[in-house]
Order: sequence, then C-alpha cells, then structure tokens
Amino acid sequence: MYSIKVEADFSAAHNLRGYRGKCEELHGHNWKVAAVARKDNLDKIGMVLDFHYLKRELNKILERLDHKYLNRLAYFKKVNPTSENIAKYIYEHLQSEVSSIQSVTVWENNTSSVTYEA
Repeated sequence: MYSIKVEADFSAAHNLRGYRGKCEELHGHNWKVAAVARKDNLDKIGMVLDFHYLKRELNKILERLDHKYLNRLAYFKKVNPTSENIAKYIYEHLQSEVSSIQSVTVWENNTSSVTYEA
C-alpha cells in the first residue's frame, strides 16, 4: 500500500452553536490541512498520484473557506462548523475529484487536530 500526503492552510472565523465556553463566541483559526491519497498499486510512471494535482484540488476547496465566516456558508448553516465537520466537508469535496483520497486532517492549532476518513 502506498500513500502520499500534501499540506495546505486557510484562515477563517466561526463560532460553535450549542457549545458553552469560549468557542461559542466568534473567533478565528489559521487551520492547517493534510490530505492523504492511498493506492495499492502505482500508476505506469510509478506514482500514487501527482503531488501537484492533489495539492491543487485541495487548494480549490480551501479557497472556498479562506477568510470566510464559516457559519455563513450554506453547508455550515446546517452543520456546526466544528473542526470535525470541516475535515468531513473537505474530504467529501476532495473525494469527488480524487477517488483515492484516504483521509483529511485539520489542525485548528499546533496541538489539536482531527482526522476524517471514510
């Protein structure tokens, strides 16, 4: 089994609905995101996937989130914009372009992350 990973980041604001504590107030993060693609076999030139392609597709999704108030985006009007749900959102949108996507990890700071994999 082979896997590749690319990383990118975005900045955005959110507040958590139904949460009691600091995070119920409007605040922001500089999120770091890692996307992992995985395959049993390499392609004809010996790659899982082109790093550039995976990073480009990830960045297309992150552009939709960057410098936004996430609670105002249609998806997050229905789904609480927790780091868990942000990871799932990125995974689902990335999966439509990259069938070999294995997981998406989102860090909201240097010591706290969540990974979503289907």
